[in-house]
Amino acid sequence: MANQLIVIGGGAAGIFCAVNAARRDPGLRVTVLEKTGKLLSKVKVSGGGRCNVTHACFDIAAMAANYPRGQHFVRKAFHRFFTTDTIDWFSARGVELKTEADGRMFPITDSSQTIIDCLMREVNAYGVEIRMHAEVRDVVVRAEGDGVVRAGGAATGAGAGAGGAGAGDRFEVQLADDRRLLADFVCVACGGFPKLGMFDWIRRLGHSIEEPVPSLFTFNMRGNPLTELMGISVPQALVKIQGSKLVERGPLLVTHWGLSGPVVLRLSAWGARELAGMGYRFGIQVNWLGEVTEQQARERLQEIRQERAGQGVMARNPFGLPGRLWEHFLVAAGVGANVRWAELPAREQNRLVSLLCAGAFAVEGKTTFKEEFVTAGGVRLAEVDPTTFQSRRVPGLFFAGEILNVDGITGGFNFQHAWTGGWIVADTITKKH
Repeated sequence: MANQLIVIGGGAAGIFCAVNAARRDPGLRVTVLEKTGKLLSKVKVSGGGRCNVTHACFDIAAMAANYPRGQHFVRKAFHRFFTTDTIDWFSARGVELKTEADGRMFPITDSSQTIIDCLMREVNAYGVEIRMHAEVRDVVVRAEGDGVVRAGGAATGAGAGAGGAGAGDRFEVQLADDRRLLADFVCVACGGFPKLGMFDWIRRLGHSIEEPVPSLFTFNMRGNPLTELMGISVPQALVKIQGSKLVERGPLLVTHWGLSGPVVLRLSAWGARELAGMGYRFGIQVNWLGEVTEQQARERLQEIRQERAGQGVMARNPFGLPGRLWEHFLVAAGVGANVRWAELPAREQNRLVSLLCAGAFAVEGKTTFKEEFVTAGGVRLAEVDPTTFQSRRVPGLFFAGEILNVDGITGGFNFQHAWTGGWIVADTITKKH
């Protein structure tokens, strides 16, 4: 009887695990259980429908530095399957990737369907069985000989093949509709859960769970006049979380609910637990000019007063800010619409400098950033071997993807972790027998 691998979850990590395992071992029966009616749903919508496959970083230490949780874990894992391996894997199947200015990598078609089609061709080519609407309720290790049904449909009894869970043992995967499937190996790749109680079936297997909290979210400032400028962005803003050491620099976007953009998403990732502890109510300080200090801004304004003495302050700003944003700051600083540079009072000038370099805003709540929602938390990494992704508690049990307490900032890092984990699990299982 062929050995059976059940993969729980039809996302990036789960499908990648399944197709690589089936390809490497034609005798291994591979079944994917997906609780919804869609496969690869995050792949479909990521990157605005283009799929940010990975990031063009080719140094393991530098790549690992982009993971707020799990840096040491992924650093070890990347020695087995890294960015270059991801690029080569897709290239070998006719999917070429391109690199954008910020390092994100997408298929040259700019369509996530290209990635989905590639993976589904592998599913079909290597006979991976897909079961939709198959929600897992529990996974237990039990002695064989109980006559339960294998994922492939064949009844089993004693002597059904080499076990992954231990000599003479199997995994019984119990579904919400009371179906029971038997497997030699189980890979849990079902993504992150938003609530601790949803991990109970994993805890019953002997694993500890780091409490889940959201990561990669935007900052809500509903009612703030700034939100009237939705759609405006600056390329290099410096944003600090008041009362903490959290600070990031990068593109900042004004939305109709508050602030977003890479700088905010990075702050939300690195501060996931700290911000959750604040109830998502905190103050931020924004330097819209990036690294320009208040003193430097003040000196620049003094130069402009001399260079453009007779020109209106509203006409053009010296910092390259979007016109509407500049006008917003002038109004907030109390500068009249017809004031010329030579007439700009010192008090209003100082207020303007403060708004530009140390603008204070109150954040009250968060909003999921499009499709990039990620959960910080999950299976405790000390209980999983980073070179095999196998449980240190239960032989034959594996984890891949967001179910682990690993999460990266936005930019393709979470997908790279998914590809790495899926491949390593497949490689480990196919070498075990």
